Amino acid sequence: MVKGLFILIVAAVAFVIYALIDCLFTERYRFRALNKPIWALVIVILPLVGALLWFGLGRRSRGASNRRVVAPDDDPDFLGERSAPMSASDRESVDERIRRLEQELAEHDDDGPTGKLK
Repeated sequence: MVKGLFILIVAAVAFVIYALIDCLFTERYRFRALNKPIWALVIVILPLVGALLWFGLGRRSRGASNRRVVAPDDDPDFLGERSAPMSASDRESVDERIRRLEQELAEHDDDGPTGKLK
């Protein structure tokens, strides 16, 4: 009986220490209701209850955050120069290249079949 109680107390102390360390090393944006010093104080003053509250209510999961996620096509840093509008000369060169490629495709289509299947 005493041995089981001793193991239970050691496990409870380890759980509280783990909760306190987790609270102290958690990033600021992952806190829900209270800030870091208050959560640490709650864990120390109410050892088991505070640790359970910390894991249940105090922190957000790793996936949840307040950071804004921007898609690559909306991110000007990702797009770089491509987000800038095209100049008139660039637009003309692109149009000229498209015309040339269309002409080449038309020439290849006029050639007819290139070989017969046997």
